[in-house]
Amino acid sequence: MNYTIHKDFSEINSQEWNDLLKESITNTPFLRYEYQRAWWGHRGGGEWKDAQLVLISAREDEKLVGVAPLFIAEYENQPALLLVGSIEISDYLDVITRMNDHARFISGLLDFISAENLPNLDWYNLPDTSATLAALQSESTKRNWSYHQETYRPTPRIPLNCGFDEYLARVEKKQRHEIRRKTRRAEESGRGVRWHISAMQDVESEIDSFLHLMEQDANKANFLRDPMRAQMREVIRAAHENGWLWLAFLEADGQRVAAALNFDYDNKLWGYNAGVNRDFMDLSPGWVLLGYTLQWCCENNRAEFDFMRGDEEYKYRFGAVNQYVMRARVSQPAT
Repeated sequence: MNYTIHKDFSEINSQEWNDLLKESITNTPFLRYEYQRAWWGHRGGGEWKDAQLVLISAREDEKLVGVAPLFIAEYENQPALLLVGSIEISDYLDVITRMNDHARFISGLLDFISAENLPNLDWYNLPDTSATLAALQSESTKRNWSYHQETYRPTPRIPLNCGFDEYLARVEKKQRHEIRRKTRRAEESGRGVRWHISAMQDVESEIDSFLHLMEQDANKANFLRDPMRAQMREVIRAAHENGWLWLAFLEADGQRVAAALNFDYDNKLWGYNAGVNRDFMDLSPGWVLLGYTLQWCCENNRAEFDFMRGDEEYKYRFGAVNQYVMRARVSQPAT
């Protein structure tokens, strides 16, 4: 494999990148070319002030066989080589390569990183099922390098591939009753409760509506500082333009009272963020919209609803089961 460092996303063809991602060991919306480029353009909504892009590609006979989207930044008082997307707003990250090429790609990548005198690796948000974890550990052992792995965050998800009634039957009895009761109460309230998936006819207006509902929560309002707001806008636009945005609104009394921003990607729905109008909490708008969302997943044969990072209690009430994302660190001996 011939490895090359790129200093700009324009140096790698977007279609070639995304075609490889479809066959990669980890295929998530956060690894799509357009997401990665948007994230880098805003440095994760201002998460990283000073950073240097280090996109590493590997080719065989001119064919792209691997991408390690990386950047260098000062982290925990020392320079580190991190995955583009780290840390806070990209729930799943990894290298991009096919399973048949993966072991060779990781081995060659570590040799290349060492030869180029790049910093030590500190990789967040690797899925606990990723082959990259074992490969990094194995290659570190061979080289007598230091390897450390830890569980970073839970990522609850609901397995589906079933009808909505079957899904509800899997949920604990008390919670199943609550889901049905809250939905029925909203529908019978006489307040015109309805939901719809946005057609995004006026993209900027729909983004405004979503962000307005999101910032009703004080913590989310603080999160949505100007750089992060710009980041969110670009990510939503990119998802819409490339066909994997799923944005839904719940209405009552003629106004939008809840929103769900999801990614419809690789036959599953990824729950990225949400917002509710606090003046309508008597209708349990968040629960009701989530119930409609899961019903849509069942009716449209989505295999899973992924809540992504975070262990909020409501996720488990809806039947989510934990998986995890990991942090892996690889350090060369000091010279």
